[in-house]
Amino acid sequence: MNNTDFRSRYGPWAVVAGASAGLGAEYATQLAVRGLNLVLIARRKEMLDELGAQLAEEYSVEVRTLELDLASEESGPRVAEFTGDIEVGLLVYNAAVSIIGPFFETPLQKHLDEIDVNVRGVLTLTYLLGRRMLERKRGGMLLMSSLSSLQGSALIANYTATKAYDRLLAEGLWEELRTQGIDVLVCIASSISTPGYLASQPEAGPVSAMTPRAVATEALAALGKQPTVIPGRGNRMASVVMQRLLPHKMAIQIMGRVIRGMYQKA
Repeated sequence: MNNTDFRSRYGPWAVVAGASAGLGAEYATQLAVRGLNLVLIARRKEMLDELGAQLAEEYSVEVRTLELDLASEESGPRVAEFTGDIEVGLLVYNAAVSIIGPFFETPLQKHLDEIDVNVRGVLTLTYLLGRRMLERKRGGMLLMSSLSSLQGSALIANYTATKAYDRLLAEGLWEELRTQGIDVLVCIASSISTPGYLASQPEAGPVSAMTPRAVATEALAALGKQPTVIPGRGNRMASVVMQRLLPHKMAIQIMGRVIRGMYQKA
């Protein structure tokens, strides 16, 4: 799909949640290249404003920035009000909380915060912005999930559960909306070399972390063509092995060993 067709189908505005750095900033950049105006949402206003100014100048698009904690109950009404006067044709929900560690050593409130951003925030923005797209019979939604959502895992049990919700929500909406002009895609990613991932200081995993550019490129190329995309050939091969060739119990155990090897230092 060329840039003109992309903008016609998913423009004139795109909302990118979790846009201040890493993968979110890369999504924003690639959408600006395609000529979409942007609403950038994240908690770090200074980084948002800097990115927004850069994209507006370089690609001659309009950019609005919204400082917002997507774990907040007010996030939905604020986004709805902030975008009420523009036509949003694309939602990219990239924001996520990822807590790593033994389940019962993590305070309950942190698990609930993870659910607020990864589940309730996704549902809220998908519902509010998706209804407006449905009225116009045109638009798209791209939700981020994780390869870890395909089976449970020790040390990230709640995170994998939230990402399974995102995956299943997107797959169901893809089938429900695909004949009504709305394209829905879930990107099932593995490790991505974002600032947040690097700050967690993981040991090397079985598959190398992908760059944000590579993930965003594959995801946007798949939008409108299929319900799911797994960026990276190695990740797709790993998914086939884990989901089709191994017993599910073994896949859970292997995933747990991988996460322990990455985050439980000897």
